[in-house]
Amino acid sequence: GRGFAFRRKQKIERQYRKLLKKGRKVHLKHDNQFTDTYPEHLKHLYLAEEEMLKKRRRAPDVSVLSEEKLNKAVDTCTFSYRSVTSEGKFKKKTSNQKAKEEYEKIKAERARKKEEAEKRKQQREAAQRLYKQKKMEAYKILSKKTKRGQPNLNLQMDFLLQKIQQNT
Repeated sequence: GRGFAFRRKQKIERQYRKLLKKGRKVHLKHDNQFTDTYPEHLKHLYLAEEEMLKKRRRAPDVSVLSEEKLNKAVDTCTFSYRSVTSEGKFKKKTSNQKAKEEYEKIKAERARKKEEAEKRKQQREAAQRLYKQKKMEAYKILSKKTKRGQPNLNLQMDFLLQKIQQNT
């Protein structure tokens, strides 16, 4: 059944939990550091920040406001009911939600890459068709023969003239 190794494991876990509790108690003790040591014209900002910290200590399970909202609230020094209730909207994402988001990102990236590859393929095919068409026209012109089976030099010279005019 449960031998000495199991009991040793339980003992170590209890000691670890005790250490965690002691650590929490140490962090909960805060001095009132915002009231006396700061200049008078900034005191209202620090008092507002102290209130925010007190509210946060009372409700540790509620997630923290985003930093932008916190800065905005400290700057304006108005903590409306609305900003306090909106804290619930910014809860941390579960691992399942994170995995879904990651999957959606990967899926979107793959779709984008597939679309780009399809565009490149179509452009390449269009360029190849155009190239083959020009090649065929040139071949038809250059391969024409006279009644006696000789190459038609007039058509070849016209073709070369057109080519020179297109390049310049």
